[in-house]
Amino acid sequence: MSSSSELGAEAAGVLPVVAPQLRDLRRRAALTLEAAARAAGLSPAHLSRLETGQRQPSLPTLLALARVYSTTVSELLGETVPDRDAIVRAADMEPTGAGGWTYWQAGASGRGMQALRVHVPHGSQGDIVRVHPGEEWLYVLTGRLRLRLGDAAHRLGPGDSAHFDSLTPHRIAAQDPGGVDLLFVHTLLQSPTAALCLGPVTGDTP
Repeated sequence: MSSSSELGAEAAGVLPVVAPQLRDLRRRAALTLEAAARAAGLSPAHLSRLETGQRQPSLPTLLALARVYSTTVSELLGETVPDRDAIVRAADMEPTGAGGWTYWQAGASGRGMQALRVHVPHGSQGDIVRVHPGEEWLYVLTGRLRLRLGDAAHRLGPGDSAHFDSLTPHRIAAQDPGGVDLLFVHTLLQSPTAALCLGPVTGDTP
C-alpha cells in the first residue's frame, strides 16, 4: 500500500487533468454548476473550486460526480481506458489515491455499473452522509467496516456484504486503525437529466 505522502503527491499530480475534465463532462451533460453540485451533494462553490483546480477531490466526491455524469472515475481523471473487455487483469489495475482513499479500477468503462477495489483508511470520510440515485453493493475483503444506512448502524467483517438503495442516507468508515479493503460496485445514472429532479441532499464539506 502506498504511503500517505505518496498518495498526496499522486493526487496532486492528477489535479491539472481532473479540473478541466470535470468542467467538460458537466457541460457535455448540459448541467449548470448548481444542478450538478446539487445532484452530487456538493455546494456550487466547492464544485467550482474543483473545476478550477483549487481543491483536491476525494474519492467519494469523484464517485458522486461519476454517477451524475454517467461516466467512470477513470474518465474523470483523464485516464486512457483500453477498449471494453470482459477481463481485467491484476497487473493492469493501477492504484490511484484521492482524498486519502486508494482505489483500483476493477471493471471496464462504458457499462451501467462501476466496479472498484477500494482501501478506506481509518478516520477518513466517516462523518459524511451521502444520498444519491442508484444502487450500491460492497464486500469486505479485510478489516472491519462501520456502515450506517438511515438510522441503522452495522458492523461488517471480512466476507460480509451489503446491497442497498443509494437514496437511503449512508456513510461508511473503517473501524480498525489499519483501514478496510472493499470490493465496491455502484450503478451510474443512466441519464444526466435525472440529476435535475433531485432535491437538496446532505453534501460534502469544502
